Amino acid sequence: MNQVRPATPGLLDLPVEILVYILSHLDGYELARARRVCHDIRHMIDSSSELSYPIDLKYFNSIPDPSPGPDHTVSSLRKSLQQSEFAWQKAEYSKSKSISIPHIPFDFMWSCGILAFKVQDENRLKFLQPQVTDPDHSNSMSLREWECQLDSEFYLCGFSPTQNLLICLVRASTGSLSEPDEVHPEAGSAVVKTLDKEVGCELLDPPDISFSIFGDYCGILFIDVLTADRVPADILQIWNWKSKDVALCFKPAHEIMDFSFLTNEIILVANREELLLYSLVDFPDALHLTAKFSLPALRSPFEYETIRIKGSIPSHSRMHDHIIDINMKILGESFTRVTLYVERNTLLELQSTYTRQYGKARDSSPSLPWSKWGLKYTRSFKGDSHDSCKYVISGLRAVSLYGSQRMEPDPRPLCIRDFNPHRVADFKAGNGIRWNQRLIEGKTWSSGGGNLFLEPLGCSLPYIETITEEKFLGLDLIVEGNKVMLRTFDFVGRLESPTQPGRPDFVVNEAVSQSIEILSFE
Repeated sequence: MNQVRPATPGLLDLPVEILVYILSHLDGYELARARRVCHDIRHMIDSSSELSYPIDLKYFNSIPDPSPGPDHTVSSLRKSLQQSEFAWQKAEYSKSKSISIPHIPFDFMWSCGILAFKVQDENRLKFLQPQVTDPDHSNSMSLREWECQLDSEFYLCGFSPTQNLLICLVRASTGSLSEPDEVHPEAGSAVVKTLDKEVGCELLDPPDISFSIFGDYCGILFIDVLTADRVPADILQIWNWKSKDVALCFKPAHEIMDFSFLTNEIILVANREELLLYSLVDFPDALHLTAKFSLPALRSPFEYETIRIKGSIPSHSRMHDHIIDINMKILGESFTRVTLYVERNTLLELQSTYTRQYGKARDSSPSLPWSKWGLKYTRSFKGDSHDSCKYVISGLRAVSLYGSQRMEPDPRPLCIRDFNPHRVADFKAGNGIRWNQRLIEGKTWSSGGGNLFLEPLGCSLPYIETITEEKFLGLDLIVEGNKVMLRTFDFVGRLESPTQPGRPDFVVNEAVSQSIEILSFE
């Protein structure tokens, strides 16, 4: 007699609570793949905020901030994330009333909604923070102001409000610099010696430096200083600010034009020919070279005069991936600026590609040719040397004032470029918002490089471009999270006489007042 075997219970026979618990151990990408298994699992994931939220975070390139808790449910955080992303896609924002601010020097700094600058000819540091005065009306703003007095001449290097950290470069003889009254509770030391005795510090006036903070590390690049042997050199000093007397002074054989932390363990360094990655794994004993990437070769007589890594990734960033902005000034009969975009995670992944092809990286090792990485992973734009409202990066999003800045003040719309590959794929498939947007992919004039380069520039990284209807008059543009800060100005025309006789008088527009305007995409 045939016996009927009992049916083996399947995955979907488990109680819903257990299935949700099992699926909760998957990350966003794994959950997205699990949705394709069958209709039942897809419905289960889509109907659960706890399971859908990780997918949204991956899709929108975000890290949860704040973390779920009693005051912030997963459902409310997911709704807030979606609202802000849809606001960016539709270019919808709430605009604060303009707040008048005092004159700000060119070398100001901005972090976490706080603007910092040195008061001219004084040993004072001033901070400005626009604040919402009425929570029910986001356009109701006031300006909080406070100052910090130092006991000697200083140069502001950087600050991190999330870490309550302020770092200044001060020239002082041994033992003459007094420690601050209140030392940072996590700092290993209040005062750190930044250059060893081999360097002639008298040439650092004013200092030609580049500075970066990331996590536990700080770094200062001293450019073209003279050693004790009167030999010019570029010196990069890195220290762990949470540890006492833990620092490394790096003097490479090649010049350094700029550097930036990519993670708490990897540093990106730029010189005239290549980009280099160094590991901090064995810090402070050594920096280990892990990969080298060639920059596109130039035709004669052009040469790279400067290369800057714009917009260092902040420690408080809530993005999984970031666009790295490599700004190159090319010198010939005149000079031209070209900006290269590459994703941070791409550079990190290319380390293994380099190792497979060349083995362990050394100073004498070859660089990965531009043709092997640049064409596939970068996108280029023609830069504007006089425009501080161009190519401002936040995660995989770039924000600019559209068009070129002219000598005459000219209001310009806001241009939002979204390089998120998930958004681009959906746009190509006809999904999502398409209002006032266009897809840019393939070669453009700027990716051709004209007659500057011997090899073609990258035309990868397709993006969605959105341009606002409203126009803005801006001196500076800064993006943090879901907010855009514009430093705007008012002009008064002044009649000037020509320097050459017989020419008519002309009007010069002079900025008479400055203000801050904040656009909130939330």
